[in-house]
Amino acid sequence: MKEALSKTKSFLQSDSFKKYAKRFGYFILGLIAILLLACGGLSIYFNRNKAEIIAKVNTKINENINGKFHIRDFHYKFLTGFPNFTLALNDVEIKDNQWQSHKHTLLRAKEIEARLNILSLLQHEINIHKILINDADIYIYKAENGYSNANIFKPKKKKPKTDKEKPETTIDEVNLNKVHVIIDNHLGHKLFDFDVASLESKVNYGDNNWQTNLYLKTKINSLAFNTVHGSFAKEKVLEGNFDISYAEANQKIDIKTKGLKIGSDVFDIIAFFNIGKNNSLFGINIGTDILWRNASNLLSANISSKLNQFDIKKPIKVNCDIKGDLNVEGDPKIVVQADIRDNEVSIPDGLFTNCSFKGIFTNTFKPEKESSDPNSAIILNNFKAEYESIPLTIAQAVINNLEKPIATGVVNSDFDISKLNGLMNEKIIHFESGHAKANLKFQFDIVDLYINKPKFTGDVDIADATFDYLPKRIHAEKTAVQLSFTQEALYIKKIAYKHKKNIIRIDGKIDNFLNLYYDAPEKMVVNWNIYCPNIDVKQFLGVLQNSPKQKVAEKKPVKKNVNFTNQLRSVIEKCAAVINLKADKITYGALTATNTQATIQMLNSKILLKNGTLNTSGGSINFSGSVEPSGNRYIFTSNAQVNRVDIASFLRSFNNFGIKSFSPKNIRGRLTSNANVAGLMSSTGDLIVNSMKGKLDFNVNQGALINFEPIMKVGKFAFPFRDVENITFSDLSGSLNLRGEQIDIHKLTISSSVLNLDAEGVYSFGRGTNLALTVPLRNSKNDAKLATKEERKAVRERGIVLHLIAYDNEGKMKVKWGKKDKG
Repeated sequence: MKEALSKTKSFLQSDSFKKYAKRFGYFILGLIAILLLACGGLSIYFNRNKAEIIAKVNTKINENINGKFHIRDFHYKFLTGFPNFTLALNDVEIKDNQWQSHKHTLLRAKEIEARLNILSLLQHEINIHKILINDADIYIYKAENGYSNANIFKPKKKKPKTDKEKPETTIDEVNLNKVHVIIDNHLGHKLFDFDVASLESKVNYGDNNWQTNLYLKTKINSLAFNTVHGSFAKEKVLEGNFDISYAEANQKIDIKTKGLKIGSDVFDIIAFFNIGKNNSLFGINIGTDILWRNASNLLSANISSKLNQFDIKKPIKVNCDIKGDLNVEGDPKIVVQADIRDNEVSIPDGLFTNCSFKGIFTNTFKPEKESSDPNSAIILNNFKAEYESIPLTIAQAVINNLEKPIATGVVNSDFDISKLNGLMNEKIIHFESGHAKANLKFQFDIVDLYINKPKFTGDVDIADATFDYLPKRIHAEKTAVQLSFTQEALYIKKIAYKHKKNIIRIDGKIDNFLNLYYDAPEKMVVNWNIYCPNIDVKQFLGVLQNSPKQKVAEKKPVKKNVNFTNQLRSVIEKCAAVINLKADKITYGALTATNTQATIQMLNSKILLKNGTLNTSGGSINFSGSVEPSGNRYIFTSNAQVNRVDIASFLRSFNNFGIKSFSPKNIRGRLTSNANVAGLMSSTGDLIVNSMKGKLDFNVNQGALINFEPIMKVGKFAFPFRDVENITFSDLSGSLNLRGEQIDIHKLTISSSVLNLDAEGVYSFGRGTNLALTVPLRNSKNDAKLATKEERKAVRERGIVLHLIAYDNEGKMKVKWGKKDKG
């Protein structure tokens, strides 16, 4: 190494090297001198021929335009662009002949450099090879009538080529720096506005065609294909290289670029523009991998304002195709295709996770109609996602008419229904377990980008559901549901429901469900067929209670699905239900009924019962009536026909109707009655003592009164030697009017083994008893043996007849002589 360095040093210090270095220095100095002499010569040439050069430049330009070309000053740039001759034009303006009418100057430039070929210039010809435009404004204007100030350039006259013909002047290179370009098309309502920081273009010519590789860096102020809707890529910086070619035969410009930067994103673009007088079609195809918000913000305001309500977390592969006519008013045709894989998609109503689909946006959904928002659509193919943990699959969904969006499609889902809890913004239903399958064709409006009034047709199957209906404090277990939604009705094919000891099987339908659910839930009628092997009525009275009022809470941001849950609550509370009930066994406290059938109508927490029948206490009851909550109680009305029920068992079932003066053990027999009464029940379903009002007619057959204190008191007073402790009846009937604590006895007839008795007046369960008793003294023990009713009536009041008054004396029953009208 040291030896090599030593040899190099010796060579550099040798006389031979110094000799060659000196000669090379003289050569470089000679070149510089020649360059300076040449430039000086060009400067002298320009100064001597300035007027002629400028005249030729003006002539060259003016012979090709229909307008005015003005230059404030010009000068030669020494050494710039050598070996070409560089001419700098200052304060250049080009105006068309109709400038006075529209006031738009085609070109206004602070400086334009024109580099001329020296050899052509020495031969007194102008051949411009490069144009540099600095600090300029270019305004291309097209009026509503189709006139454009760009038509300032005269068409070329086509001449047959000859060998002697000189080639036309060509501009091989164009550079722009700090140039503001506006293309204002009033005919098509389009506005393109660019601040060009830099443009560099070298042009290759072939016959009448040309091609170039162009570098461009510009800020997009407006790229509006429809000025009503706004600009694409507004305020974005565009930078990249373009391969551009022009074909004279079809007057078409083709553009291709890869890796073009718009803002922070990279795009591949292929485009064409027809610039013929009768053909102004264009097409732009854009491909990229981009974030949703970045892509949305590149679109016009009418589209991005809607798309910005959505978001996709990870970049998506997008292809956008734009086709239109620069001279036609309205939007171009736009088709955007996107491929989403394992992404998160946010919508105003919630979040889709693990989301995959292929999406298409088009503003020409129906090809026969014009491109516009009403004719726009978003199409989702092979959609798979989880919404609030609920898996969804949609083969195809379409959202069309972006002015009044309507979404349609078919959704399938298979999930554990406990996941539905996440959909509720209010505590209405809480699901503990169960499984659901759904296959539903859907349609819903999108109002302010929120789902509104979704409608479904199809089937839903739910198995083994355990849930709590919180407003009514109902807990249900092992519930199965099969629903079928159609345009005409909702068919409830099967609901198997278990609540405590109650088992219920339901089927039915709701006519016109899809329309009434949202628009008139109060008109909705649910037609149920219910079969119950076993049901406890008291346990179901809680269903009728009004939902507890919620405390007024501080205002919070609106939660998702608020419309859905509020609507669900409204429908449940407002709809009516008509139920055809059949039950093998019904219990109501101590009452047990079998073979029960009834038509039940539920409306606004009120139950109406019609055509009811049941078997109980060895007889049967036909009934109708109503039950309605009132605070913590229930108001009931009843119209019942009781047929030969065991009276003791019947009274025990109803807690003896609150009567304290005797108990069911005091009476035997078969009761037949007609009752039209109303009253109150407690929150647990028990009759409230002394609340009943109404009319009651009754008859007891094969009856007996055992140890009944009021009769025993009368009997011992009037008939001390008769068995008043065990009285059998051949006739016990009456007509009563119930008034709470008191009963108006219009007629009470007793034909017994001890005595016959007729009573009328007031009997009170508390205070106020005042009964008039008519008691024949004859012994009626053998009256029952008489063959006919007429015979028994004929002997009824023979002999001595007592008239007594049973009355209340400070809460105790007293008896005295007298008739009612005498006090």
